[in-house]
Amino acid sequence: MNEQDKHTDLCHEATFKRFYLEFIQAAKNFAFYKCGDEQEALDLTQEAFVKIWNRCNKIEFKKAKTYLFTTINNSFLNAVKHKKVVLNYQRNQASEESESNEDPQFILREKEFKKTLNSAIGSLTEAQREVFLLNRIDGKKYAEIAEMLNISVKAVEKRMSQALKNLRQQIPEF
Repeated sequence: MNEQDKHTDLCHEATFKRFYLEFIQAAKNFAFYKCGDEQEALDLTQEAFVKIWNRCNKIEFKKAKTYLFTTINNSFLNAVKHKKVVLNYQRNQASEESESNEDPQFILREKEFKKTLNSAIGSLTEAQREVFLLNRIDGKKYAEIAEMLNISVKAVEKRMSQALKNLRQQIPEF
């Protein structure tokens, strides 16, 4: 291995350390922005760096930063999905145990709309769903999404357009 390769090989300990020190703060900030919890942000960040280290021979040095932020984002989204499942279960249990003061028809319409919306979002392709949720739920701009996903802004626009078209077809009032 020549000297140049050592500076761009993530499996080389000094290179990985340099990469870690350069991006640790930005990665923690990004994770904190995503989850709003300092400890969870640290966990997401450390998990992402461990994944990079474990796959260092498969990741090009120039793509490592994108891989880092994508890994943090994907881990966060997976954690959110899990929390939603737990929260929905807890809500269902609580609503069954107590009477609601709201209009029963309103509650029924709301439940039906949420079910329809979740089903419609679930029917989107993974690419469309990811762009839709990053933009509409996380408030990310198209340029930010493009950088995170390592795609062009035009690709983000196309995915969002397709997602909205599909959602409108399934939910006319959307």
